[in-house]
Amino acid sequence: MTVNEILAQLKSLGDDARRAHNTKAGAPDNQFGVKLGDIRSMAKKIKTDHELALNLWDTGNVEAQLLATLIIKPKSLSADELDEITRSTTCAQVADWLNAYVVAQHPGKEALREKWMTAKDRWAARAGWNFTASRVNKGADDLDLPALLERIENEMPKAMPEVQWTMNNTLAAIGIHHPEHRKRAIAIGEKIGLYRDWPVSKGCTPPYVPVWVEVMVKRQD
Repeated sequence: MTVNEILAQLKSLGDDARRAHNTKAGAPDNQFGVKLGDIRSMAKKIKTDHELALNLWDTGNVEAQLLATLIIKPKSLSADELDEITRSTTCAQVADWLNAYVVAQHPGKEALREKWMTAKDRWAARAGWNFTASRVNKGADDLDLPALLERIENEMPKAMPEVQWTMNNTLAAIGIHHPEHRKRAIAIGEKIGLYRDWPVSKGCTPPYVPVWVEVMVKRQD
């Protein structure tokens, strides 16, 4: 399939309600409002096609970029190419798929994580904190956790919303998995108050760190 054929198919699958939902979540106008399940189904039919994925990404269309993350070959990307792609992300949903399906499979992800942790670009910074949270969750013992907590305390209140989300994930991860830093992590969460009033469905854990940490620690016990 060509890029134009794929865009036409995506457009035919568009839904006004989904488009409105995406817009509310921060997606740009260049989108069709396609359900994620439909995008996954298209990817299964197309299978891996690296060149097509790159061309789809360059359209700047939300659904085309989502589809690209599922058919691209992560290891065929240079670190510079992946850095450029990360910085040209269109919205949080695309960023999350890119990080989960592409960056996570790339051999240079740790070097990129370190680079992104000091980036001013919101999508690069979001990715950096995302993979830092992942490393904390997996028990990495070479990270300077006190320094991370200091950065979060000082930087998270003024960070862009896209970055706040993964910084908050890192804060929660430290509080959950490192008892020696739990009190401070919770105190930082209380001080900043990010997501304190975040609505959640019954039975779900809110992203407000003091509550999130408490719930997860109880589960561990």
